[in-house]
Amino acid sequence: MKLAVKAGADVVVIDGMQGGTAATQQVFIEHTGIPTLAALPQAVEALEEMDMAGEVGLIISGGIRTGADVAKALALGADAVSIGQAALIALGCNNRCHHDGEGWVDVSDDYQQLGTAPGFCHHCQTGRCPVGITTQDELLEQRLLPEKAAEWVRNYLQVVNMEVTTLARACGKSDVHHLEREDLAALTVEAAAMARIPLAGTSWIPGCSTSNTDPGS
Repeated sequence: MKLAVKAGADVVVIDGMQGGTAATQQVFIEHTGIPTLAALPQAVEALEEMDMAGEVGLIISGGIRTGADVAKALALGADAVSIGQAALIALGCNNRCHHDGEGWVDVSDDYQQLGTAPGFCHHCQTGRCPVGITTQDELLEQRLLPEKAAEWVRNYLQVVNMEVTTLARACGKSDVHHLEREDLAALTVEAAAMARIPLAGTSWIPGCSTSNTDPGS
């Protein structure tokens, strides 16, 4: 991050390990990176140390799926979020059926030919997407109806926006960007340590020397 800021970057994008990808090895998916919840506070702290908070935008991605995920990310210091796999799912990724304009057509056999099943595909790199999203095959491309898919994605994003707005209002905020750490409480010791916020019902932040070190107080 420091190199990016020194190079004059206007925005830094942090991708946590929950980010979905289907074009790499399983060992890479499972064993590299750190959880998004842990990456975000570290990124915010790094910008603050360089006195660049507010000057360089911070975007977080990796496992952002719901309005609650977005609200928590904003409260922890992100300026915006990036949504990847969730939008693909809304687009129709991993569906057992595709819509041909008149009705639903089962494509389970196409998944079986890839050696996988609906919901567990992760074969984007093959170019043989059964629902026509990650492919340049002319026949498979016809399985994706842009207008219908755009409607699904729009509905998904509208719901996410409504959820974020609802949570912001519940915290007494008139703008989602007014969400802050004080609006959060961790429900587990692990979450408290990674997010660097107090465990619910206490002022204790595990591993933080400036917080109350007695979790029972």
